[in-house]
Amino acid sequence: MKAAPLFICLLLCFQQLAFFPIASAANQGDNLNKLIKSRKSENPPNAETWVALEFASKEYSPVYVGNQSGSMDADKIDALPGQPKGVDFNQYAGYVTVDPAAGRALFYYFVESPKNSDTNPLVLWLNGGCSSLGYGAMEELGPFRVNSDGKTLFRNEYAWNDVANVIFLESPAGVGFSYSNTSSDYTTVGDKRTAEDSYTFLVNWLERFPQYKSRDFYIAGESYGGHYVPQLAYTILSKNKITNQTVINLKGIAIGNALIDDNTSNQGIYDYYWTHALNSDETHAGITKNCDFVTGNLTSQCFEYLGQGDEEVNDFDPCSDNYVASYLNLPEVQKALHTINTTWSACRYIFFFDTRGCCQAPSCQAGVGPFISARTALLVLR
Repeated sequence: MKAAPLFICLLLCFQQLAFFPIASAANQGDNLNKLIKSRKSENPPNAETWVALEFASKEYSPVYVGNQSGSMDADKIDALPGQPKGVDFNQYAGYVTVDPAAGRALFYYFVESPKNSDTNPLVLWLNGGCSSLGYGAMEELGPFRVNSDGKTLFRNEYAWNDVANVIFLESPAGVGFSYSNTSSDYTTVGDKRTAEDSYTFLVNWLERFPQYKSRDFYIAGESYGGHYVPQLAYTILSKNKITNQTVINLKGIAIGNALIDDNTSNQGIYDYYWTHALNSDETHAGITKNCDFVTGNLTSQCFEYLGQGDEEVNDFDPCSDNYVASYLNLPEVQKALHTINTTWSACRYIFFFDTRGCCQAPSCQAGVGPFISARTALLVLR
């Protein structure tokens, strides 16, 4: 599939996500609201600079690559518990170690296309600081949705793997099933290390699945993925110039409902809710009166109305998160996914540690340059 047709498909798929809001918006939204509110406090979160991607120096430094022999076959899923009959595509899941010294490993779930999997492009999906498995795969664009019994699955007619082979990566470590044996990793995480770990994941994953090394590759995501997606893409483009390891065939990126600029992002979210009858007139009036998105002066009354707006959207399907959490915590499901024995939750451990200087306008606009010069397609949807 050529780049242009795939991006048309991504556009249509993002529109489907936009017109069918899900309960996960509240959980991710709550985390983003905490981040935005903390910026206005006297104790803002620790932030790493992202100016010119300082870690992407011209001096070559190879990333860790573990022995991947036999791992692809070991990761293959025979069948997910409760999946419907007639599943006609391959599924894989497992861990990729990105830092053996720290004991840091990222969990992935991978679904191939039912047809043309040997020629369809490869897509990496990233949710922002929350689980790409629980939200992206199980509530948005994956092949299955969870039934209300929390034990069985049904097919998603809008699944992206109809047109692409899709990796759902739980990143950074501490999100979902991803973990670290070094507890401080959960409190020192930031955009820079997240990009480094995700890049190391990809290099190792392509060793595990070598048939995808030359495949057209795209990165897509939402929410705080508005940071993670372009930062990982920039890392790939920078590393591709100097590496003697795998050169990743990056063709484009897509971000939807992305946290790029606090003010425009927040105003756009709640304007969208109201214009699609997902927020009441009273709630919208309260947001308009109490939230100054231009200056970023968001009062306590403002946050009350923003929370009210999120709750009203949740009424669309208030239990989806619960269905998914119940399913992913079943012992037989964790066994099928080859995970460690743990209590799964979508956003456990992780708080957002924002990066100053990118991706906040106008610096994020300036960051588009490398993608244009590298002839990499860029799709941004609000």
